[in-house]
Amino acid sequence: MRSLLLMPLFAAFGAQPAPDELLPAPAAAETGGETVALGTLATRMTVPVSIGGAASQPFVIDTGAERSVVSRQLAERLRLAAGPQVRLTTMTGSARVQTVVVPSLSVGPVRDVRAFNAPALEAGHLGAQGLLGVEQLRNHMVAIDFDRREMAVRPSRGTSRARSVARDADEIVVIARNRMGQLIVTEAQLEGHRVTVVLDTGSQVSMGNLALQRRLRRTALKGPIELSSVTGEKLTVNYHIAGRVQIGGVVMRGLPVAFADVPPFAHFGLSEEPALMLGMDALRAFRRVEIDFPARRVRFLMPRSGTPPTGSRIG
Repeated sequence: MRSLLLMPLFAAFGAQPAPDELLPAPAAAETGGETVALGTLATRMTVPVSIGGAASQPFVIDTGAERSVVSRQLAERLRLAAGPQVRLTTMTGSARVQTVVVPSLSVGPVRDVRAFNAPALEAGHLGAQGLLGVEQLRNHMVAIDFDRREMAVRPSRGTSRARSVARDADEIVVIARNRMGQLIVTEAQLEGHRVTVVLDTGSQVSMGNLALQRRLRRTALKGPIELSSVTGEKLTVNYHIAGRVQIGGVVMRGLPVAFADVPPFAHFGLSEEPALMLGMDALRAFRRVEIDFPARRVRFLMPRSGTPPTGSRIG
């Protein structure tokens, strides 16, 4: 049985809206008089994806997932054939799920004409009609423009030195490594402790492992809060507001980080060393983020001024 990795996670503060409903403004958690912006389904951005030439549907780009996912509702609407069961690893554990056969998929420059099996999950848990995973992204660049609230898949900028330099004074380029398809940054620190960072656009919450929590053993944690995965399972965790997180030349301040030894850390071989899965709650502090898989580079466009929308501060 094939085992797949799927990492989306979001804070669960009330009922989850259906993906085709009008979404309200982003919610925040009230904990001890302090407002903590952890992100909800309402903050998710999507791209139009067409399956088998049908009308495009909103999908979330998930740089933490190995394979793409289709909602059960969309699969039924398109009458996709059933595929084999697979074991799906998520933030809350693993489970055997049914797949469907996707005959072809297209989004922007991506034209995957090969049929493949995609896990079929509830749209209400996905927050969209599907997730676009690394299998379809590995030869392209993911561009997230938070000013315009747009997400897109584009051709890679290339790996030449001339193309990898920053375009303006507000842009910082961080070099990453490729591990099992995902981009991982090793030149990073959280409050002075070295940490390995996995970029995960599918999750609305940044998650640290217990090895990282132990490095912060003198720090009192806040919480608990309840998180929810794309399979609908719940996870109760404590969290910390990190005063300083540095990734290459980028410094973030006031970043909420939840702690748990969730299965993806073991999947990447990161259970024993301090590691952090950086979610959209952190990335949305920037004006634009570009994740270039072939070039193994991440570009951050710094905010013009003021406080970023998540409440995190950039220094």
